[in-house]
Amino acid sequence: MREFGFELALCAYLEREGHLVSRQLGGHVHGRRVLDTVVVEPGPEFAERAAITPERIPAAAIESDVGPGRARYWKDAFDCHPDRAERAVELAVERGFFERERRGGRTYVRQTARYPDWVGSITAIENKPDLDRPGDLEAQLRTDVSLGLVDRVVLATADYVTGAHLNRIPEAVGVWRFDPDSGEREVVREAAALSTGEGGVELIEEAPLRTDVRVVSAAEKARSRRRLAERAYAKGWRSFDYPDCAQCNVDDDGLPHCAWKGRPVRASEECGPDCGGYDHTEAPTFDGDARRADRTPWEPDPAGRSRRQSGLDRFG
Repeated sequence: MREFGFELALCAYLEREGHLVSRQLGGHVHGRRVLDTVVVEPGPEFAERAAITPERIPAAAIESDVGPGRARYWKDAFDCHPDRAERAVELAVERGFFERERRGGRTYVRQTARYPDWVGSITAIENKPDLDRPGDLEAQLRTDVSLGLVDRVVLATADYVTGAHLNRIPEAVGVWRFDPDSGEREVVREAAALSTGEGGVELIEEAPLRTDVRVVSAAEKARSRRRLAERAYAKGWRSFDYPDCAQCNVDDDGLPHCAWKGRPVRASEECGPDCGGYDHTEAPTFDGDARRADRTPWEPDPAGRSRRQSGLDRFG
């Protein structure tokens, strides 16, 4: 099975266990690192987060000086470009995190609820079904461990894992052997807990005679970690299109299986008139949100936390 199908099968397995799963998310602070699979475990105030919105709360809105108390003039509450701040206000209001009012031609905003401490732990999973083609695997995993943006890092593979394989990756990295066909998972090595609350070192660029790194503060990591969790909560893992081909069928997990190729396929790369088995038809539909809501604590339609204090009508 190709990496795309392996990744989707693993996401489906983790979701069936009740985990909040997402995929293909930026896991960096200053560099460029895309994490294959991200698992977020709920923290103590998860219910409060789920009650606000199923969508991403803009980072600029969370990091602003807007609070749940007295409303503030929006331009005074942001330390970023005005265009970014204005967009954050619009999205935060639309998604129920801010409410706004007008006073003398000015817009004032307040939070509908304090931003909660909702993230328990974050696990990043690097998917390499075939360890004989590792690519930049070692450098990627070393970066993840030295940065410590997530609590645990795991390598998932379909291959038999040898001692030589284990010796080539950082000791802190856990290793899973996963069979995408049977859905069986073997923990070859447990992942060690990383120091997410401290500073870290991020690999920016590596060349034969030069390695550029950057020291990252604990505060920078905390902001990036929160942004990663927000994207994971909103995006989920079914962020792909289904092929418009009669050969495609969708299983109970929402995986796009191609009968002609005998495996899951990525519509954007493997389907179309150039494929010998292509038979154009309407793409199948699948309610991924309903399946995700049924299996995990993600809430697709919360009541919201908007409130309206007495006397605000006079500012309309």
